This record gives sequence, C-alpha cells and structure tokens, in this order.
Amino acid sequence: MPNRISDPLFQLIKSLQKSEKRNFKLYIKRSSAKEDLKIIQLFDAMDKLAEYDEKLLLKKLTNVGKPQLANLKTHLYKQLLASLRLLKSSESIDMQLHEQLDHARILYNKGLYHQSLKILDKVKGMAHTYNQESFLIQVISLEKKIETLYITRSMVEKTEELIVQANEVNEKRMVITQLSNLALQLYTWYIRNGHARNEEDEKGIKQYFREHLPANAQSLTGFYERLYLFQSYCWYAFVRQDFIMYYRYSQKWLDLFDEQPLMIPIETGHYVKALHNLLNAHFDLRNFEKFQVVLKRFEEFSATPLANQHDIFRVHSFIYIYSAKLNWHLMTGTFKEGLLLVPELEAWLEKEALYLDKHRILVFNYKMATLFFGSGDYETSIDYLRRIIDDHVDMRSDLQCYARLLHMMAHYELGNLELIEGSLIRSVYRYMAKMKNLTVIEEEMFKFLRHSFHRPAHQVKTELKQFLHSIRQVEKSRFETRSFAYLDMISWVESKVYEKPMSKVIHDKYLQHKRKGGVKREQQPVAVL
Repeated sequence: MPNRISDPLFQLIKSLQKSEKRNFKLYIKRSSAKEDLKIIQLFDAMDKLAEYDEKLLLKKLTNVGKPQLANLKTHLYKQLLASLRLLKSSESIDMQLHEQLDHARILYNKGLYHQSLKILDKVKGMAHTYNQESFLIQVISLEKKIETLYITRSMVEKTEELIVQANEVNEKRMVITQLSNLALQLYTWYIRNGHARNEEDEKGIKQYFREHLPANAQSLTGFYERLYLFQSYCWYAFVRQDFIMYYRYSQKWLDLFDEQPLMIPIETGHYVKALHNLLNAHFDLRNFEKFQVVLKRFEEFSATPLANQHDIFRVHSFIYIYSAKLNWHLMTGTFKEGLLLVPELEAWLEKEALYLDKHRILVFNYKMATLFFGSGDYETSIDYLRRIIDDHVDMRSDLQCYARLLHMMAHYELGNLELIEGSLIRSVYRYMAKMKNLTVIEEEMFKFLRHSFHRPAHQVKTELKQFLHSIRQVEKSRFETRSFAYLDMISWVESKVYEKPMSKVIHDKYLQHKRKGGVKREQQPVAVL
C-alpha cells in the first residue's frame, strides 16, 4: 500500500471509475498527437499495475526512456484532470460558477463588456441561490473593473450598488471565516487529544471558544454562518463531554439541511457529517430508538445517486454507517453479532485503502478490538490493539492510552499475570501518566491489578467488589470517568463480580432501559469519532 500512495499519478488512475477511464481516452483521441498516444500507453500500463513499480513500468514502455518518463507522467496527470473537469463540470455548482466566470473574463478581455456583464449577472443570481459568497466577491470585483473602464449611463447608481454589495459580502465572509476557523481548531484539538482530560483542559477550551466566537453569533441567518456555528458548538460540547449540548447542535446542523434542501447536493460532505454526529449524539445519550431512525435515514441516503456521485461521499457514508453499526453492538452488548461485520469491514478497508486516513483506521481497529474483548476473544483483541500500539501514529493520544490499557486487561483475562506484573503494568502506567490520561478510574484499575497478583480467588473477588464500589463513587464526574468514553469499565468489573459475560451485563442494561422507556441513562462509553 505505501507504494500505491507514494505516486500521485498512480493514485489518481486507481481512483478512476470505468466511465471516467473511457471518457479520458475519448478526450485524448479527439485531438491526438504522437505525444498523446504515448500517454495513452503510459495510462494503460499504469492501470494494469497492482502496485506502482517504476522498473516494471519502463519494461512495459519499450519506446520510453527513464528521463522521458517524468515529463510523460506530468503531461498525463494534467490531461486526466482536464478530462475529469469536462466530465464532472455539470455535477458541481462550484465548477459551473467557475466556468461562467471564466467565460465572463474571456469576454471582458475581448472588450465585449455588455456580454461579460450579462454573464456576471447570471453568476450572481446562481451564487445567491446556493449561498456561494466567495463567488460573489469575484463577480463584484470583475464588475468593478468593467465599470472603471467602460462608462455606462447608470454608472453612479451602479457604483453605489456595487460598494454596498461588496461591503455586505466582505462582512459575511469575515464571519464565515472566523466560525470555520473556530470549528476547525476545536476539531483539531479533539483529533490530537480526544476529550478534555481535566479542569485545565476545559478551562482552556472554554476561554478559546469565548474569545473566537463572533459577538453576533446567535443572530446569524446565513446558511454557512449557521453551519459553522453549529459545528463549532458540536466540537466544543463533544470535547467537554456535554452530550446534551452536543445532541442539540448536531440536530440543528442536520435541521439546517432540512430547512434548505437545495444545499444537500452543494455541501454533501457536511450533510453526511451531520448525520454521523447526530448518530454519535444518540449513542452517547443512549437514545436507542432515535439512533435507529437516523441510521435508517443514513442508509437510505447512502443508496442514492447523490451519495455515490463522488468517491469521497461514498467512502465517508460507508465509514460512518459501519461505525454506527459497530456502536450499536457495543451499546447493546451484542458483541458476537457485531463481529459478523468484521470480515466485510476488513475487506472494504483493504479495497478502499487509497481513500482512508490513519485516524479512521485507528478508530476502526479500536472498535473491533473492543468487540473481540467484549465477546471473550482476548487474543484477537490483542492483535487489533497491537496495530494501534505498534503504529506510533502522532494523533489521538487518548486512544493510544486506552488501547494500552485494554491490551493489559486482555492479558489479565488470559491469565498472563507474570507479563503484567513484570513490565506491562509499569509501562502502561508511565505512558498514561506522560500523556496526562490518568484519572481515578485508571488509578483504581492499577491498584486492583497490583493487589490481585498471586491472591486466592475469594480475595480477588473482594478486591473486585472494592474496585466496583470505588469507581461507582465517581461515576457522574466527567473528568474522573473519562475512561468510560473508551471502555465500559463498570460493566467489565460487574461481569467479574457477578460472574456473567460482559456482553450479557451490557445487554441486560439495554433490555432494562427499554422496559423503563429510556428514562435513565447508564454511564457508558461515548462514541469514538
């Protein structure tokens, strides 16, 4: 896989659908030259490679030398993008607006000002309809240029109108930029650290949020202003584990698209993300029925032409739907049923590796490891956890920590006490302390393990009961129970105390929740994004 990703041209070719490949060849042959025929040969040769191998490629291209290959690859890359642009122009409002702006500039350069202004007026109408303020800036800029060079009878009125429009658009763009920056910074904080680890983390996040939130945030009415405002509140709440606020703003995010359905094809990626976050919010609050309603809506959307129009939407829809399906089995205790999804998921991850980032792989590995752990297959759980531990990826220090903790717990279940007592417990403790991920729960876990070494079974049972009592005392403290975001520690200890499988303990809680009508929320792990 590394070779495939290391060469941009190879990556682009492998991402093409059959229709896109056919369109490229038609595009090239319409104006073919000798050099273009060579790039078709290069295209065919690279398309047939399973992995990028330059030596093998040169053997296939007998009439191409190594010095010539680099230039051919550059030429082929440009031609592929050009053919894709022609093929996809009607599928994107951005590309349609860009094309119209290009036409207006061409006419302007020809001195055909009236024709240019007519096209710009059309672009302005489309940009307003689809909330594309960034294009309005370009339109107004070109209109100003025309007015300075071409005097019209209504120049005074037009000048005033353009000045007012320019100021309005600039103010709007400033707010959008400010809110999109805020949303991105909060999300980046989460990707780097996970949930707030302590009071200091939360204080810093609150201060940053207050300082960067526009003063008029609650009175904003534009689509993009509200989109990034709701996103900012989502990440702000999720990082702080304020799940009621997280749910509220995830719902507002999705409602925004229901309010303006024209924007779903324009911002499909944000729509998909809204469904994903609302699913996570229902998972966090154990809204089982609403979770299933949103998941059904998401699955129905994923089967539409719009969701499959571009690879990014297709891939993200699959990722988020399968993440939700795994979450469903984690929160209902149906671990073994959840494991039936793993072979299909693994095959898909291998097939679509080209499109996946390390964060998504990290999260899936952790979820699958948790499913194996909950079902009692500790050895396989360890295999998945080793993928995380051995990868040394510089993100999600929280998952890195809890992967190590779960890894140690799996060895405990396997009876590998010498390994735990010898080095594992010290290395895990040092790592979690270094990453500032030690809370009362982890301290109690380490205390239990140290005290249980080489003790008879009845004394271990007593230690487990004490452990359970200790962690229940801090069950409602967000910072002290941060580990519940990654592992249902209480259910695991209960399974040991009551001598039941962990899956049964969690499933019984789910059934009890259903009988009570979902009034009370048990403290359970939250969604790992």
